[in-house]
Amino acid sequence: MSVTESKQSSTSQRTVGVLGATAIGIGGMVGGGIFAVLGVASEMAGGATPIAFALAGVVAALTAVAYARLSVRFQSAGGTVTFVDKVFGINDLTGSLNIILWVGYIVTTALYASAFGNYAVTLFPDSGSDMLLRILICVGVIMPWVINLANAELVTRSESTIVAIKLAMLMVVIAAGIPTVSVEHIGPSTWSSPFSILAAGMLIFVAYEGFELIANASAEVKAPARTLPAAFALSVGLVIVLYVVIALVVVSALSAAEIAKYADFALAKAAAASLGQVGFVLVSVSAVLATFSAINATLYGAARLSFTIATEGELPSSLEKRTWNQPIGLHITSLVALAMAVALPVESISALASAIFLFVFAVVNAAAFKSADAGHWARYVAAAGVVGCVASLVIVIMRSLTEDFIAMVVLVVLLMAALAAEHLILKVHRKPLGKNSEVSNQK
Repeated sequence: MSVTESKQSSTSQRTVGVLGATAIGIGGMVGGGIFAVLGVASEMAGGATPIAFALAGVVAALTAVAYARLSVRFQSAGGTVTFVDKVFGINDLTGSLNIILWVGYIVTTALYASAFGNYAVTLFPDSGSDMLLRILICVGVIMPWVINLANAELVTRSESTIVAIKLAMLMVVIAAGIPTVSVEHIGPSTWSSPFSILAAGMLIFVAYEGFELIANASAEVKAPARTLPAAFALSVGLVIVLYVVIALVVVSALSAAEIAKYADFALAKAAAASLGQVGFVLVSVSAVLATFSAINATLYGAARLSFTIATEGELPSSLEKRTWNQPIGLHITSLVALAMAVALPVESISALASAIFLFVFAVVNAAAFKSADAGHWARYVAAAGVVGCVASLVIVIMRSLTEDFIAMVVLVVLLMAALAAEHLILKVHRKPLGKNSEVSNQK
C-alpha cells in the first residue's frame, strides 16, 4: 500500500505513536539476540567487545535510515517484502530474496532456541548433561509452537510484559556492574586483532536485526512522516548505547579465560560477579523468558511471512493452506529451526543469521538508493548502507571460511536452494504485483 492509498485509511485505525513504535523496535532488538551472542562476541574481541557492538550498531543505524524512508513511502504490514517488491518489481531475484528472508527468521528462531537451552540448563547446576541441554532446546521450540497453535494472539499480548522484565534485568546488571568496570580489562592490551574485532561485530549483527519490525507496523502509525523516522532513530540509538554498556560490564567483570569457559551464558556469569548467585539466577531466568518470548514472536511472524510470499506465488501454493488453523509455514519454521538448534553451535547459527540479514539489508539499502523520491543526502546514506552491509557480509564470510566452515556450507546450501526454487519451480506460479493478500488480513 502506497502513501496515497494509506491516506484513505480511517485515522482511527492509526493508534501507534512515537513511544509505541519505538517500543516495537526495542522489543524486537533486545530479545534473545543479546543473550545468545554476547559471549561469542566477547570471546572473539576481548576487551574491544564494546567497540565491536558499536561497529555493528553503525551498520544497523545506516540501514534504519533506509527502513524509515521506505516505511513512510510504502506503509504496509509486508515491511521488507513490500519494499523490495515495490521498488524492484517481482522477479526471480526479489522472489529469492523474500524466501531468504523467511530462512533468516528460521535461523534466528534456532539462535534463540539455542540461547534458551544454554541459559535454562544453568538453572540445573549439577546436571552437566548435553542431553538435558538438547531436551531444553526442544522445549524452547515446541512450547511456543503449541502456544501459536492454541492462541497466537497470546504472543502479542504478553510481549510488552516480557520486554519490561528483560529491560529491567539488564538495567540491574548495568547498575551493579558499572562501579566494577576496570580499565585493566578493557585497555588496548586486551583487544584482539582489528580483523577479529570487526568479525565479532558483524557476527553478532543479528542482535540488531529486530528494528525492522517497526516497518511492519507502519500502516498503524499516527503521523507516519514524523513518527517512523523518530521511532527508528530512537530505538536503534538507545539499543546501541545499551549494548555497548552491557558489553563493557561483561568484559570488565570476567577474565578472558572465564569468557571462553562461560561464553554460552556470559551475561549471567557477569551478573554473578557483582550480585552473587542471586544475580546469576535472576539474569538466567530473565534470559529464559526473553528468548522464549523471542521464539514465540519469531514463529508468529515467520508463519505469516511465509503465507504472504506464498500468496504472491513465490512459495508453493500448498503454503497458502492452513493446518490446525495456522499457516503451514509455522510448522516448517519450527521443525527446521529445532533441527538447526540441536545440530549447530551458537557461534555457527549466529554467523548464519547475521550473514542472511546483512544480505537482505544490503538489498533494502539498495532499494532506498533507487527509490524515486530520494534526495542527494538520502542517496549518500543509502549507498553507505549498501557498502556497510556488503563489507560486513564479506567479513563474516572470510572469518567463517577459516574458523567455521560448516556454517558457510549451510549458508551456501540455503542460498542456492532459494535461488533454484524461485527460478526453476516457483516463478511459473508468481502472481502480478498487487494481487497478494497482506498478512495482517490473515491473522
